[in-house]
Amino acid sequence: MRVALLWLAWFVAAPPAWAQWTKIPDAAPRGADGKANLSAPAPKRPDGTPDLSGVWAGPGGRYVQNLAADLTPGEVAYQPWAKALVDERASFAREGENPTANCLPAGVPRINVVPPPWRIIQSDGFIAILYESGNLWRQIFMDGREPVRDPNPSWMGYSVGRWEGDTLVVETTGFNGKAWLDQHGNPTTEALRVVERFHRRDFGHIDLQITIDDPKAYAHPWTVTVPVTLQTGAGAQLLENVCENNRDLEHLPGAQSR
Repeated sequence: MRVALLWLAWFVAAPPAWAQWTKIPDAAPRGADGKANLSAPAPKRPDGTPDLSGVWAGPGGRYVQNLAADLTPGEVAYQPWAKALVDERASFAREGENPTANCLPAGVPRINVVPPPWRIIQSDGFIAILYESGNLWRQIFMDGREPVRDPNPSWMGYSVGRWEGDTLVVETTGFNGKAWLDQHGNPTTEALRVVERFHRRDFGHIDLQITIDDPKAYAHPWTVTVPVTLQTGAGAQLLENVCENNRDLEHLPGAQSR
């Protein structure tokens, strides 16, 4: 149990400020004190759409442990099998089955919440997100395409996006149903549909609204909003993050023998 709690603490804590570059350009507006003014107006692209480019960090903390931490228990209505499973997972009895403990991807939307930062790269036809966590990436297509009806199941899903005013709306489907939504063990199935709404309210902050729609696991969709913060200075960089030499798994309850 002690090792499991230490592993959890790594994800809950803020990421360390390692660095590998010097003389890093920083275009953040500055206040009179010389510090980055994260409350300055959000930038726009030449076509008038919000510019989401930059290195961002999710909130970590309680959202890593339980994505639905801000909701009342009744707002997440489980299917009976899912309720029994999440209760068992929440006791750490099956922590060894947690995908991230097995060096597998966190999946969407969990990967937006864990502490390692991620970079948004924005162009006209698509938006890419590069994740430090697991060296993963996503493509969000903005060209009107639609996912196929029977896609190859994946951890990160298939994402299409559109603008609704100043909010980027991203719909992702095609999941493999293996990801946990959080450390608490909220489950997913292959029926999962995730809708993310990225609203950059000012220069340094995105309000990220996440809707979980998985009728096989939950009686109705549920929605949370989490804060995302722009990284500046030495923090505005991604590091190689490879899960290797993992010795925790052999100590976690529920781990499969190898």
